[in-house]
Amino acid sequence: MQYLRLIVVFLVLMAARITRAETLTLPRSDRPKWLADEGLVMAGSWEPLSFRVRRDGSPGYSPTARQEADYRREHSQEMIQRLKALGVNFVMTHCYKGGGLGLEQAGMTDAVAFAKRCHEAGMHVGVYTYSGAFLWEPLFKEIPAAQNWTLLDEAENPLPYGSAKYRYFWNRNHPDAVDFYKSIVRFAVNDIQVDLVHLDNYNRGPGYDACSIKRFRKYLAQTFTPAQLKQMGVDSPRQVAPPKKNAANIFLQRVWQDFRCRSLADSYREMSRYARSLRKDVLMECNPGGLRARLQPPVDHGRLMEGGEAIWNEGFIGGLRNGKLQTAIPTYKLARRMDNMVFRYVRSPVQMAEAMAFNLDCLGCLCWFEYGKLSDYPGKHGKPLDLQTVPFVQFYRQRRKLFRNTRVVADVAVLRSFPSQTFGPKKFAELTARAVNELITDRACFQIICDQHLAELDRYKMLVLAGCGAMSNEHVASVRRFVEAGGRLCVVGPLATHDQWMFPRDKSPLTGLPAQYVIRIKVGENIAQAVDLALEQKPSLRISPEESPSGSETIDNRLLGLCAELTERGNRRLVHLVNYRGTEPMKNVVVRLRLPGGCRAKGVTLASPGRASDLKVIYVQEGCFVTFTVPHIDVYEVAIVSQDGGDQPKSCSSITPGRQSAGSYLQR
Repeated sequence: MQYLRLIVVFLVLMAARITRAETLTLPRSDRPKWLADEGLVMAGSWEPLSFRVRRDGSPGYSPTARQEADYRREHSQEMIQRLKALGVNFVMTHCYKGGGLGLEQAGMTDAVAFAKRCHEAGMHVGVYTYSGAFLWEPLFKEIPAAQNWTLLDEAENPLPYGSAKYRYFWNRNHPDAVDFYKSIVRFAVNDIQVDLVHLDNYNRGPGYDACSIKRFRKYLAQTFTPAQLKQMGVDSPRQVAPPKKNAANIFLQRVWQDFRCRSLADSYREMSRYARSLRKDVLMECNPGGLRARLQPPVDHGRLMEGGEAIWNEGFIGGLRNGKLQTAIPTYKLARRMDNMVFRYVRSPVQMAEAMAFNLDCLGCLCWFEYGKLSDYPGKHGKPLDLQTVPFVQFYRQRRKLFRNTRVVADVAVLRSFPSQTFGPKKFAELTARAVNELITDRACFQIICDQHLAELDRYKMLVLAGCGAMSNEHVASVRRFVEAGGRLCVVGPLATHDQWMFPRDKSPLTGLPAQYVIRIKVGENIAQAVDLALEQKPSLRISPEESPSGSETIDNRLLGLCAELTERGNRRLVHLVNYRGTEPMKNVVVRLRLPGGCRAKGVTLASPGRASDLKVIYVQEGCFVTFTVPHIDVYEVAIVSQDGGDQPKSCSSITPGRQSAGSYLQR
């Protein structure tokens, strides 16, 4: 029996290895050296001239003489030098929008020449290789068969790009469309010599067109047993149609949503594989938008980000509004766990500070330079650049040792469960989002993970399962192994009461876990407090106002709007502090940092874009804990804690399981 158990464990581990082997995200060591050395500071103008003409109100695609002249100024050597003077080192420019080669060939040729000038000036280049929608009027004239590439809605009508009726979404999995767009990617990699390929609008999956129906039928036949198909009400996969929103069979509905997410991720992987066959270190990026409170098919960030190195999040949040934190930290958290950069418009010091603290090797998109005019956003909504951001760009470029090759230090992982988010009730997703928000507010050291990361829980001390009512047997087994190895669970709401298709189990397979390793709290009780209990009030980082009560169970309003991230590199730990209040500085903030076991602090210095030189501060070390005070935080401050112990920090000593129950703790 023991022998059979070992075989089962081995097969599970091998299956996990196979899944991870399919990840196309380049290891950081295999990425172009400039990315870590310089970081990425972007300027963008990626709309082809022909598209701008139609976008701005013309019924056609022919530019005026003024538009043509301004377009040429945008691509000039003078423009490149202006961007470099701002600290920009990466330009996102145009390649192909979707109007066919007849319409866009001239613009593609311009992109070759512009990219060459950028590279000669020491700049790096990404290009807009394709949109999720095409300009159907000129494209259908050039390629009549492209009409078959169009995504259809439930009424079998072309799916338009919002109010832009001259744009139709296309099926990213249609084989003929894929072949055509591969030729565009080939042009970008071979002719333009891009450093990064940008694929836009990754938010539409399969529809009700012939290609989608054929692929869905194949997916059903290859994935499910006859008994499961019968449960879906499917007699033969060869005759089934994708369910519509009001379809009665809930199982078929869920399977359709999974298929849509899988298809969208598969299309990204296919383009990444092809681009890498042309040049192995080209960077890949898609635009699904940022994380939302609930996963919304066909966008599954956990699957999409395994196909490349970056995603776009075009929101503008970043600040404190009516006492509520507005932040992109959840997107940064998951992206960094998956070694992805996040591309965002950074239009204020707070947004830049947020990127420095939480993003990977990328400050964001500093400006837009369409028609040779610098603004903070494309089109009529753009405003002049905020000069207060200049010191932040300079700091990010000049102080690369604070950001290069760093690793996030995390005590805790929060699972964003795909089946729970997608198939479960709204309350499941709300619990997960609340756990994330409370840990952000509490400045906890944590990461957001997806289902596939459950095979790699050994890097964390604790796993938060909030709203994770639906889990597969494989993922249940991963959680059980984590607990059996001494890991802690914080459970909020139902746990694995349903399988991966949200069908109820007779009994949760995670009942009966050792009570000393599992903290269960009621919905509405403070998750951050429970996490603190599980860590025996010894988290890697604790931040408090000066002279605040030790071990306070409430969040002090004096620190409302202050967020933190802990990273490490070699014999340094770095505490990144972001003040979302912006114009209201915070003073005398006490930081208590746990160093790896056996290490001694050698010094603490503070660095900030608003200060000409670093500031040394007094610290006290007791055991593994170093305590110091940050006297002033305008927008961003980073504390650099040097320690002995060589370039590779020792592992933190394990924390002995506590004896208190969550109930006794929360009743005190």
